[in-house]
Amino acid sequence: MTDQISDRELADRVVASGDEAAFEVLYRRHTPSVFRFVLRLSGGDAVEAEDLMQETWIKAARSLARFEWKSAFCTWLMGIALNQFRQLARRNGRLLTAVAGEWDLPSDAVEPGSRIDLERALALLPHGFRTVLVLHDVEGFTHREIGEQLGISEGTSKSQLHEARRAMRRLLNAERRTA
Repeated sequence: MTDQISDRELADRVVASGDEAAFEVLYRRHTPSVFRFVLRLSGGDAVEAEDLMQETWIKAARSLARFEWKSAFCTWLMGIALNQFRQLARRNGRLLTAVAGEWDLPSDAVEPGSRIDLERALALLPHGFRTVLVLHDVEGFTHREIGEQLGISEGTSKSQLHEARRAMRRLLNAERRTA
């Protein structure tokens, strides 16, 4: 029954009375897409993605009363997840921007005779390339939104996306040559 209620109504129930059933519906409804998002950002590291999901929902639960509904609930969650990923990347010393030409195809990226898939190719990208590619091409964020989320200019976002796509083509073409 509660699966047919809007996200806003469910969130209002959670905020107003701590309705655990309403929170559970929100969790079940949005966790699969947010998990796929953080899994891609983390380069396929399921343990890291699980940690990011947990932190995302903790932050969302604490912030739900302040959510202003200027975007869809899932978009808001994605923003929280991205911020959690950025914090983790900073703690681990990972850069979320990469410079064109500073990244080369890893020599062991593609084993002769192997078949690389899209997710594996995505995981091989530098964090900056992968982050912008996932945000733009997978999640549909605009360059303006990406710039705001990552603290970079729209031009940098466009450049990162261009380089990410070029790197993906190189990875996928390397796979074809070895297949």
